[in-house]
Amino acid sequence: MTHHKLKNDKYVKARDGNSYFLDLYCSRCEQFLVLYQKDGQGALIRLYLDRFFAPKELAVLQYDCKEKKDMPNLKCSKCGVLIATPMMYESEQRPAFRLIRGAFVKKMTIDK
Repeated sequence: MTHHKLKNDKYVKARDGNSYFLDLYCSRCEQFLVLYQKDGQGALIRLYLDRFFAPKELAVLQYDCKEKKDMPNLKCSKCGVLIATPMMYESEQRPAFRLIRGAFVKKMTIDK
């Protein structure tokens, strides 16, 4: 098992320093989608590219996609269901995915 270290940057500090890992799965076929660092409290509405840790194909998007037009839709690799669409979080100028409610299941990760 690969161990990941939580990022500790200005975005974490802006959200009260409360961060943890989430595993996201497709709600249709239960395929693993992404290991994601959630910062702060509140609902999971969007996924920032710089918070992806696995799989590697998604983790590298933070380096490859600086604008919304460069981003693909986020789909399940197994069944193809649409999980999220590209967006730019304007107040922070961060590329992100806007999640589609009901398309995913999240589970808190204990040790990553």
